[in-house]
Amino acid sequence: MANAPTKPTSPVKKEKSSSGMFATLTIPICIVVAILIFIFILGDPSHFEGGDVEKGQADFFGRIHRGGNLVPLILSYLLIVIVFSIERFVVIGKASGTSNVDAFVRKIQSLLNAGNIDGAVAECDKQKGSVANVIRAGLKKYREMEGETGLDIDQKTLAIQKDIEEATSLEMPMLEQNLTIIATLVSIGTLTGLLGTVFGMINAFASLATSGAASSTALSASISEALVNTALGISTSATSIVMYNVFTSKIDNLTYAIDETGFSIVQTFAASHKHSK
Repeated sequence: MANAPTKPTSPVKKEKSSSGMFATLTIPICIVVAILIFIFILGDPSHFEGGDVEKGQADFFGRIHRGGNLVPLILSYLLIVIVFSIERFVVIGKASGTSNVDAFVRKIQSLLNAGNIDGAVAECDKQKGSVANVIRAGLKKYREMEGETGLDIDQKTLAIQKDIEEATSLEMPMLEQNLTIIATLVSIGTLTGLLGTVFGMINAFASLATSGAASSTALSASISEALVNTALGISTSATSIVMYNVFTSKIDNLTYAIDETGFSIVQTFAASHKHSK
């Protein structure tokens, strides 16, 4: 029994390598950019009354700057989520192909029902992307099994099914790359925000203990600045959750399209070769 074609292996390895390199470079770059935003944009004297960064009354950006040293770290999380979300949109878009996946699947099924295997292969060539690559591999195996005389119908259909599964295992894993980073930031964003708030509260009450009686206005300002970390952390986590669910939903849809079309290929082959049994 022939195995799945091994030609896709090299491109997939290149995709994994480039994706790993992208993650390796993106994370430190986002951290550096977040630090620069914290220092030069949020910490710009124009955001503070009289240009006094330490004691002047701050506007919205100034209050974020006064959230403390964990603010740039949380900002880097948010930048990482945004950058990786854009990267996943591009990768999953390429995997889907040039046209709507559902419409493509319907075309393939229609051509299979008509027995037009060559037309189905041509549609895969036009569609491109991971879904089309997997279906093309199944159709190629379909053609190979038509000329195979040493196997019965069950063995042939099993060979086609196995080829589709192996092609899927080569194409689909790259779609889930970097999603673990987004999923990790769901928890880390909130926890880091809470940690920053705890540090801010500790500093606020330590100052209160040192200076004795403090005005309620000063204490309220300190607590408000401490809570900036929680707000940023929750915002980061919420964005991460939304993006993660969007991408997993898209990947599930692509996987379902492959499974549905693969089943159609196997059933079409079995139905048209019953006499070979």
